Amino acid sequence: MKLIITTVFLCFALMSHSQVKKDDVLFTVDDTPVKATDFIRVYNKNLDLVKDESQKDIDAYLELFVSYQLKVKEARRLELDKDAKYIREFNNYKKQLTKNYMSDNKVTDALVEEAYERTTNDVKVSHILVRIDESETDTLAVYNQLLQLRDRVINEGYANVQKSVHNGKTIFAEDLGYFGGFKMVYPFESVAFNTPVGEVSMPFRTRFGYHILKVFDKRQALGEVTVAHIMVSNKQKDSTVVPETRVRQIYKKLEQGETFEALAKQFSDDKSSANKGGTLSPFVGGQLGSKAFEDVAFSLEQPGDVSTPFETDYGWHIVKLIRKKGIQPFEDVKAELENRVKRDSRSKLINSAMVKKLMTKYNVKQHQEGLDYFKTIITEAYLNQAWKAPEDMNAKQPLITIDGRKDVVYQDFANHLLKSQRQYYNRKVELNTIIDTEYKTFLENEVLKFREDNLEFENEDFAFVLKEYRDGLLLFDLMEKEVWNAASKDSVGLEEYYNAHKSDYLWNDRVDAVIMSSASHAVIEKVKNELSKGVSEEDILSDMNTKDDLKVISTSDVFEKGHRALPENFQFKEGVSEIYKHNDAFHVIKVNAVLPAGQKTLEESRGKVVSDYQNHIEENWVKSLHERFKVKINDSVLKRVKKQILN
Repeated sequence: MKLIITTVFLCFALMSHSQVKKDDVLFTVDDTPVKATDFIRVYNKNLDLVKDESQKDIDAYLELFVSYQLKVKEARRLELDKDAKYIREFNNYKKQLTKNYMSDNKVTDALVEEAYERTTNDVKVSHILVRIDESETDTLAVYNQLLQLRDRVINEGYANVQKSVHNGKTIFAEDLGYFGGFKMVYPFESVAFNTPVGEVSMPFRTRFGYHILKVFDKRQALGEVTVAHIMVSNKQKDSTVVPETRVRQIYKKLEQGETFEALAKQFSDDKSSANKGGTLSPFVGGQLGSKAFEDVAFSLEQPGDVSTPFETDYGWHIVKLIRKKGIQPFEDVKAELENRVKRDSRSKLINSAMVKKLMTKYNVKQHQEGLDYFKTIITEAYLNQAWKAPEDMNAKQPLITIDGRKDVVYQDFANHLLKSQRQYYNRKVELNTIIDTEYKTFLENEVLKFREDNLEFENEDFAFVLKEYRDGLLLFDLMEKEVWNAASKDSVGLEEYYNAHKSDYLWNDRVDAVIMSSASHAVIEKVKNELSKGVSEEDILSDMNTKDDLKVISTSDVFEKGHRALPENFQFKEGVSEIYKHNDAFHVIKVNAVLPAGQKTLEESRGKVVSDYQNHIEENWVKSLHERFKVKINDSVLKRVKKQILN
């Protein structure tokens, strides 16, 4: 038994010894260390991306990685990292990247799953709203008013109460129809989805005021549909036009084979869609004001299906289905929903959850006496955008202390109040409420800013991605300066390189030809006959094509063997070819001349020559970097790196 335990411990010790440690240095470039963990991470990240199998060899990849670090070292020597354009571009990227690390993942995931549930279901709601200012704190009377209205809706029915209370100014009683997630402000949406069918909610508050709502129905969402329509309005300037008669005449034309798009352009009274062949923007269930139109649109099954004429409040319609998108699987829409959640008002829940964690992590200390002080110095002038902090204010006195390292002082909060006073202009708000509201926002912002400023030192993944971009951006600027621009501007060197490597730039067999293409074998056969008689391509195209019916397309060029437009078995000879089926179409090719393989001129091969010359310059430049900077590999660490990667 002791032998078994000893063997296990020995194996574990050997495995631990072979593992690369966090601070192990794989190599140095002059005095700059490069960690083994950075190399392993980059190697593993790019393993599936490399096409050249040699790059999967650790030694070969290490050589590439060393060259990369040499270039970064050179960029810093040239102080490219101090360039204003580089700093601006890097900071913009950092700002965008930071957003991905500034949220509570558990809260975000829960909100995304909730959003999916609500976007795949609809709820039918009516509500009563009593408007009050968002900053109003004395709301008991309004709350009690809504309680009384709630009792009336339960006892008298919503429709009766709606007629008696709606004035469109201070009280709104509205039928909202069906809606899903993201269609209403989040608090309203949540109450609507959490209230059972047939019940009336308790009063609740949004930024618009206090509401009660009644839920009439819940259903699975209909998905999204795109349709085109032809509308004949009920309001006609021409008194001889009877809408129903006109729409049935148009429907008859459809049955006789005329195109929907042409008829919509000619006859539809919906001017906003007529010039687009009647096509409307995609819409989801409950989005339109006409339930009758929506019902017909969603009843169509296959793209191209056309409805019979039907009437709505707007007139008579014929609808054609263009595409129909049902409910998408969660994984397919997860990323889109996460973006929407972070842009929506529910993002405040994510921020609040994050701040709550950070308050504990950073041991945030709030100095209550500072908050009390600000309540003594704010005056009614604040409501007229005329408030200023007292000159004798102790500007550097700490108001908040974060992580024992950063003091947020009175002056910082005073500046915040100055910027915020515009939104309270001419509003009736208690001054203490302003201080409490703005302090909460200020505190959250300062804690999140501290997290943002220190993220690179606290989160290893963030630090790695940021370093990768920082170095990559430097490398791009360096390569542009030392290689790409150098090759494109050095006309003498480019010509010398071309002359020394002419054998690399040769033409395959080519043809000067016209390719005539059609989806129809019969049409292309007719084209072949015409070409064989000597009829010009222009006359053939003019004879066979009309404005509304394009039967033949021609392509004229010099085509090299292997060109994607040429069939694989194409015969390189002058004259009119046989008919080929290629790329799901039929082609006949009139060859004016066969051009044999031969030498490309510099102009003809310029793109490839410039690319090769750039590689040539880069190879010589990297050699010079090896001479400028001393690279020292730590062999013992490299052995452990290889073991870790291979295991």
